[in-house]
Parts: sequence; C-alpha cells; structure tokens
Amino acid sequence: MGIFNHSLLAAAIVLSALASNSASTTTCQPSGILIGLKPPSSCNTAHDSSCCVQGADYPTYTCSPPATNATQATLTVNGFQAGEDGGSPAECDGLYHSDSELIVALSTGWYAGGARCGKSIAITYNGKTVLAKVVDECDSTAGCDAEHSYQPPCTNNDVDASPGVWAALGVSTNAIDYGDANITWEDVTGPATTSTATLSVTTTGSQTRGMCSIPPSF
Repeated sequence: MGIFNHSLLAAAIVLSALASNSASTTTCQPSGILIGLKPPSSCNTAHDSSCCVQGADYPTYTCSPPATNATQATLTVNGFQAGEDGGSPAECDGLYHSDSELIVALSTGWYAGGARCGKSIAITYNGKTVLAKVVDECDSTAGCDAEHSYQPPCTNNDVDASPGVWAALGVSTNAIDYGDANITWEDVTGPATTSTATLSVTTTGSQTRGMCSIPPSF
C-alpha cells in the first residue's frame, strides 16, 4: 500500500471515529493506524505472540468500551517475567512479576492512566470467577518497538493475563481456548492482594496467544 493510500486510510479512520463518537458514547473506534516496521530477529514469540509485519496497518485506540459489572473482553496470555514476551517491567510498579501471580494488564482505555493500578478485577469464564490485580497497561496506542517486544498494539478490549490467571480459571495450556477466550470482568472494591496459582508445565499443543496478536491488514 502506498503512502497516499495509507494517508487516505488514516483519514477515514479518524473521520469514522469522530462520526461514531458524536452518534454514540458507547462505541470505541480506532484513533489512528500504526504502520508496522520490520522487527529484529530477537522478536519474542513466547506464548505464540505475533511480531509486527513490515508495512502492515495496525489500528490504535485511546479508548476502550465502557466498563460495567459484566464488561465483555478478550482474555489473552502474557509473560510478566524478565525476558518474556511482556517486554518492559510492569507499568504500575516498575517491576517484573512471576507468571504464577494472578495479575493482568488492561487495554489503554481501561487502564485509564493507571487509575486501576494495584486494584483487583473479577474475571469470569465458563462459570468460574477469579480475582486478579492490575499491574500493567496493554498498550493500545503504540507497538512494533523494543518497549513492546516488537509486537503490534493491543486491541481496545484486552485483559492480558498471566499464566497464573489461566491456571486459576482451570484452563490448561493445551486447551483450544487457552490464550484467546471471551470473558467478562468487573471492578472489585477494597484493597488488592497478590495471589498465586500452581502452573502446569504441559505445553504440547498449546494454542497460546500473546498480548498483541492482532491480524495485520495490508
């Protein structure tokens, strides 16, 4: 796609977002597009994470859908330890975290500039609910660089969870829905506590997905 076409596409996305926002306050539209750059050979593909594709278009978002007592979201999987696909330390506390901790990163709109840092959310999947602490942002506004492990931006409705959260929900690493599941979540009042889960080492047949696995468009 040429530069002219990229400009037209970006303009169309912005105009669409403005029109949608004036018509409805419940819809979160893309705020722009990010053009993928060629990642280095060191791009981390743990948890089946996607690396940016040179020349691909990735939508960016500054908003997320409104949070309710049953907010619909996509639960993804992310490594929060040093050297894993999560990239930099957690935004909330500047630390790396064990994969066994029940922790999450939220899309930019839900992260709300850190307003949910250190707070718990209740995640419900297949009739089971677990509490997880917010420690990081799943950046919906940027990507394809070293800070983001050369992965695309997150979508606007990601709850990017540690392997510990998946274990607590009873989803094994070789389950077909591991790493990409439709869930609901809600805010929990009161101070958050850091809980852990026992992790399975089974990885055969894993269908895991990284924090920013967005199909590119050309």
